[in-house]
Amino acid sequence: MGVATAPSEPASEFDRTGPGRAHWLRVARETAEDLATDAVAREQAGKVPFGEVSGLREAGLLTLLIPAELGGGGDDWLTAYAVVREIAAADGAIGQLLGHHYFLSWSARHYAEPALAAHVERRSATEQWCWGGALAPQDMPLPLTLARKAGGHVLDGRQSYATGVLVADRLAVRAERADTGEPLAVVVDPARHGVRVEGDADTFGQRLAAGGSVEFDAVPVAAEDVLCSLSADEEVLSPRAALASPVGRLLSVQLLLGMTEGVLAEAREYSRAGHSPRHPSWPDSSHQDPQVLTAYGELTVLARSASALTEQALQAVQRGLACGEALTYDEYADISVLVSVAEAAASRAAQESTTRALDIVGARSASSRLGFDRFWRNVRTHTLQEPVAHRLRDVGDYFLNGAHPPFGLPV
Repeated sequence: MGVATAPSEPASEFDRTGPGRAHWLRVARETAEDLATDAVAREQAGKVPFGEVSGLREAGLLTLLIPAELGGGGDDWLTAYAVVREIAAADGAIGQLLGHHYFLSWSARHYAEPALAAHVERRSATEQWCWGGALAPQDMPLPLTLARKAGGHVLDGRQSYATGVLVADRLAVRAERADTGEPLAVVVDPARHGVRVEGDADTFGQRLAAGGSVEFDAVPVAAEDVLCSLSADEEVLSPRAALASPVGRLLSVQLLLGMTEGVLAEAREYSRAGHSPRHPSWPDSSHQDPQVLTAYGELTVLARSASALTEQALQAVQRGLACGEALTYDEYADISVLVSVAEAAASRAAQESTTRALDIVGARSASSRLGFDRFWRNVRTHTLQEPVAHRLRDVGDYFLNGAHPPFGLPV
C-alpha cells in the first residue's frame, strides 16, 4: 500500500488524438525514475538544469498540453497535473519547472485570440520550446512597461525572481501599457537584443527550478507577441478567463503533494532497511517502534486527506473548463474556493511531512549524503513563494459572507 494515492481519472471533455493518459503517465514514471537516481547529487551541485530540460524535451513532456493537430501531445490538465506530481516526487525543483512551463505555454490558448494562440502553440510544439517567466503581479517599485513604437512596441524594466528563465526558449511576462497602465501578457525571445537573464535567485531550496531575474532594455516586441490583457476588472475578465487562477494554483498543489509523497516514500524505505533513531538494538527496529508507527500514521492521514481534497478541486476545475464561456462568476467562485482548500491542505501536509520525516530518520537525517534535507528546503522555499494565509481568509470570507475570492495568478 502506498503512502497516498494518485487522483482518480474521470473522463476528459477533450477529444483525445494524442498518445493518451496511460502513455504520458508511463513516460512520467520513467522520467521520474531517471531523475531519482542522482537527485541528491544534482541538487547539491546546483547547476542550471539544461540536461534535465533536455530529458523532458526528449520524453515529449514539454508539448503534452498542446493539441495534437498543432504537433503536441494532445492531452489535458488532468494528465498534466498527474505528470507534475510524479516528477515532483523525485525532484521538486524539476516538478516546479515543468508545472510552470505548462501554465505559461497554455496561457496563450486560454487568453489569446484563437488564431494567435494556434500560431504560438504550433511554433512551441515544432521548436520544442521550454517556457519561463511569470504573469503574476510582482511587488516591485517599477513594473515592466510596454510602450508603443512604430511597427510595434518596446519593453523596458526588470522582472525579479521567476521560474525557468535560465533555461527558457520563450519568456512570458506581465507588462503594463505605458499610456494606460493596462496589464498585458507578453511573449519575448530571451535571445533578443536588450534581454539580459541573471542567475541571481540564490534560494536555499528549489535550486534547480532555473529561477532568476530578467532585464529588458528597449526590447522590440511585435504586435503578435502581445497575447492579451491580464486585467482583473470584471468588465474585462470573464469567468472563463478568471479560471486561469485556480488552474495554475492546482499546479502548486500537485507539486506539494508530489514532494510529500516523495519524502514519505524515501523515509519509509530507510525505515524498512532496519534503521531506528531510538532503538537500534530492536529486531526489525523501526518496524516495531511505536513512535515511528504513529508518526507514519499521522502523516499518511495528512497526505491522503490533502489528496482527497485535491481530487474535489480537480473535478471542479475540469467541470469549469468544460463549461467554457457558459461559466458563471458564482461557479468560478466555488471552484476557486475548492482549490484554496486544497492549497491549504497540501501546504500543511508537505510542511509537516518534510519536517517530521527528519525526526523519523533521526540524527542520520543531518547527513548531506542521504539528502533528506532537500525535501524540507524545497517545500519551504515553495510555500514562502506561494503562502496560503490569504487563501484561508478567502475560504473564511466565502463561507461566512459569500464573498467571491479575488482573482490572482500563481507566482
